[in-house]
Amino acid sequence: MMRAAVAGASGYAGGELLRLLDAHPDITVVAAAAASRAGEPVSAVHPNLSGLGDLVLSTTDPELLGAADVVFLALPHGESASIVAALPEGAAVIDLGADFRLIDPAAWAAYYGGAHAGTWTYGLPELPGQRDRIASSRRVANPGCYATAVTLALAPLLASGLAEPRDVVVTAASGTSGAGRKATDALLATQVMGSMSAYKVGGVHQHTPEMEQSLSAVAGAPVTLSFTPLLAPMPRGIVATCTAVAASGASADDVREALVAADRDGPLVHVLAAGQGPQTSSVAGSNAAQLQVALDAHAGRIIVVSAIDNLGKGAAGQAVQNANLVLGLDERAGLTADGVAP
Repeated sequence: MMRAAVAGASGYAGGELLRLLDAHPDITVVAAAAASRAGEPVSAVHPNLSGLGDLVLSTTDPELLGAADVVFLALPHGESASIVAALPEGAAVIDLGADFRLIDPAAWAAYYGGAHAGTWTYGLPELPGQRDRIASSRRVANPGCYATAVTLALAPLLASGLAEPRDVVVTAASGTSGAGRKATDALLATQVMGSMSAYKVGGVHQHTPEMEQSLSAVAGAPVTLSFTPLLAPMPRGIVATCTAVAASGASADDVREALVAADRDGPLVHVLAAGQGPQTSSVAGSNAAQLQVALDAHAGRIIVVSAIDNLGKGAAGQAVQNANLVLGLDERAGLTADGVAP
């Protein structure tokens, strides 16, 4: 069995990592670190993880983490770099934070602030050639949740030239767990229940440069993207409506076939049959992504709707998928494409 350590284990993404790894056939958890909850049993922090009742949360000790075969970092943005610097040079590390996702230091400074820590292999296996790059890497930057939903939807169309790189517009709604495990007025049940609201409007959301970076790479030209995120009254899930200008001559059959062809090699991404719509309830608890595509001939735009679990394919599930590739395991080990609806 491969040994795993999880830092940031008291958060929602960290807890989901522990849940997935507890059921993994080839990986066992040997350390779970959470500085603010050190000394407490995992089951006291995550009551749904009774199967890990004997595991006690530790301090974030790089020596303890580095003894594992793979280290998962589910820490707040900007905190991974210092931990990584203290780990053994050859340690396999999957970082769920943003520290190593961006190539451009200026983009990091503009959206996150502080010094840019560097760039690791980007952990979205469904991008062209990326599965092999991840498998040959020891350090992988797990994508952001919104970036995952949007890139899976638009990358095949931009890569095929069926969508124009200009004037890409995305509106996406996320469950409250996407904001992390913290007590704020905006996340109180009385504020969230029965209400939806936009936030970080006007191109300031931190996933914007990440989306533009990935989409520009496949398009072979700079992609400009306008992104508006919404907070939805649900605990988990993302549904994203992604639109782009259709290239001259693009047909509905063309755009659908481009998505289907791109996803044939992806065991966890599914283009739904005509007439079916992606739903967050259908992917809850899974590492799946559901897509549907339409051509709006009147407006001359392609519309792709995608749904993922922000804690699954948008965070912990994708991290396990990346770890499987890095460790030479079956890419789908410990993961499912089946949601838990209703």
